[in-house]
Amino acid sequence: MDRPLVLHADNGSPLKGETWLETRYRLGIGTAYSRPRTRNANPYAEALFRTGKYRPDYPAQGLASLDEARLWMPPFVPGYNHAHCHSGIRFVTPAQRHQGQDHAILAQRQAGYEQARERHPERWAGPIRNGQPITAVWLNPSAEVIETPVRDAQTG
Repeated sequence: MDRPLVLHADNGSPLKGETWLETRYRLGIGTAYSRPRTRNANPYAEALFRTGKYRPDYPAQGLASLDEARLWMPPFVPGYNHAHCHSGIRFVTPAQRHQGQDHAILAQRQAGYEQARERHPERWAGPIRNGQPITAVWLNPSAEVIETPVRDAQTG
């Protein structure tokens, strides 16, 4: 074999721990971590898995079988799409985003923040939260997309 062994790992702490790193180094095994623009890395799927695992009703020992997963998923999906507010889309639900309701929700929220700051300016150390709707979401953005600066809602 003319190529070194490479372990593909996520960025979880067990796979980055010092003892494991030393063992891999001693054995001559390289590591390839998941990263943006890597064809087999899916940040949306990973975020979905994490959201599921951190729900209070998720089984402590994980889902034991495919049948158990099939029972657990049907109530999870509507909650994920219609109740869970996502940080990546300014804390609206995916359903609100897909139905175009996010613009009105974010405008109302922005007005509420501005009114609160006017009433109690001492509570605000910096600018209010950005209330501009997210216009594009990228799975694996190109370098051009990553390097394009996003305008701040306060500075325009």
